[in-house]
This record gives sequence, C-alpha cells and structure tokens, in this order.
Amino acid sequence: MSEWIFVGTRSELLPGEFKVVWDGDTAIAVYNIDGDLYAIEDVCSHDGGDLAGGEVHGFEVECPRHGARFDVRTGAVTCPPAYEPIASFPVHEVDGQIWTRDDR
Repeated sequence: MSEWIFVGTRSELLPGEFKVVWDGDTAIAVYNIDGDLYAIEDVCSHDGGDLAGGEVHGFEVECPRHGARFDVRTGAVTCPPAYEPIASFPVHEVDGQIWTRDDR
C-alpha cells in the first residue's frame, strides 16, 4: 500500500470528526460521518482556503470564510459562492486502519 497515505485508526477518527493528511502537496480532509468515511480535497474552490474545521451539515462541509458548501461524498458544490467542484478521494480501511490517496 505504498501509494496510500495513512490517516489513523478507526478509534482515532470517531463519528463527527475529521483529520487532514497530505499526499505530496495535496491536503486531504477525511471525515467520519455516522461511521462512514469520506475524503475530499481540503480547499475551497471559491477562494483557495481550507475547508477542514468548517461546520458539517449532513454530508456537506461549509467553508468557514464565505459559506460555500461541498458534498463530502463527491466534492460537488451544493451552495455558492463556489461554483467549481473539488476532488474526492478513495478511502480504504484495513483492520481498523484508515488510508487515502490523491488518485487524480
């Protein structure tokens, strides 16, 4: 699994929590929403700022600066002022260890 980036263990990423990891120069935010894991690029396509730390509403994360929202499952924009989607990434769990990667 040399291509995969270690995120942490399932016990370190509880429901409602997130963690940011880096794959090269790409920041990836991994979210645990009701026990399911999702990974998106940690950048708002509206202004280039970080998304991690913004409020999570269901499957949407809200940019803490201007309120744009993105679906953590797909990276799709769900609320302006952003109009361009962000990347979503695979999440792989093996024996309670969580992995992700920038597969673009």
